[in-house]
Amino acid sequence: MPPVFAHGRLRLYLLKLLDEAPRHGYEVIRLLEERFQGLYAPSAGTVYPRLAKLEAEGLVTHATEGGRKVYSITEAGRAELADRGGELADLELEIRDSVTELAAEIRSEVRGAAGDLRREMREAASASATRTAEEESWQTAKEELRKARQEWKEQARRAKDESRRAREEAQQARRQAKEAQERAREEVQRIAVQLQEQFARSGGVLGSLAGAWLGGGTPTTAPGAAGAGGGAGGGAAAKAADAWADAAADADRASDWAADLTATGDPARDLDRLLDRFRDEVRDAARDRGVTAAQVAEARRHLEAASRRLGTTFGARS
Repeated sequence: MPPVFAHGRLRLYLLKLLDEAPRHGYEVIRLLEERFQGLYAPSAGTVYPRLAKLEAEGLVTHATEGGRKVYSITEAGRAELADRGGELADLELEIRDSVTELAAEIRSEVRGAAGDLRREMREAASASATRTAEEESWQTAKEELRKARQEWKEQARRAKDESRRAREEAQQARRQAKEAQERAREEVQRIAVQLQEQFARSGGVLGSLAGAWLGGGTPTTAPGAAGAGGGAGGGAAAKAADAWADAAADADRASDWAADLTATGDPARDLDRLLDRFRDEVRDAARDRGVTAAQVAEARRHLEAASRRLGTTFGARS
């Protein structure tokens, strides 16, 4: 059996099976055996420890149903699966090749067995004392040879069908991965344009505060200026100064944000990963702590400020 599951490949394929549907460990083992047409089946000692490790990493979770653990993939697991879509497609092709290679080995063994049967037939025929004995040996050998040929044809047919299905699934996986990447890129561009347009229509204290927060400077509306205005103007300036101070503190705390996302060599892909990280963290925080209308309004102001700053960054020319 070729080592198609070396270097974490079995871990990736377990995520694929759980992405299809929640399953318990025995069902995962049975599905793997079916994918290899009964030619390979991992042991429970191989599958269950890997499922436990995936759960410890937060990529899968489990619920107890009828006394058995039923595993389900998490959002983090789906993210890793999407990020390794190309590797998964290659793995599908390798599985197809492995099944084809095993079928070829079976065909070779069948041919060797058929050759042995023919030799035994000739020896039995020459050693027979009577014509009746020779005919019986011949008929028996012919029947065994027919069965061997039929078995070889059936194995070859199954290998061909599995090869075709694996090739189609790999092609579909590649198309889906490419389409998902294009949709994500278009969505990022659309959101960036919308935020730039919205921010272009904003102004006043918000524009000054956003520029100071993103640019590392000080707001145009300073506390001193607010005091000179008095009344409601002074209160707005004080709030602006407090917000700028909070933003500056947040910027210091975020200096190491996303440091674990190493560069891939593709700037567009690196930007997509940073935007994905930002979206996931904001969404998780809102889900865990709840969100109010006032917080949504505040988030809109921050996003507007970030959009203008990033628009200026991407619009610069070296």
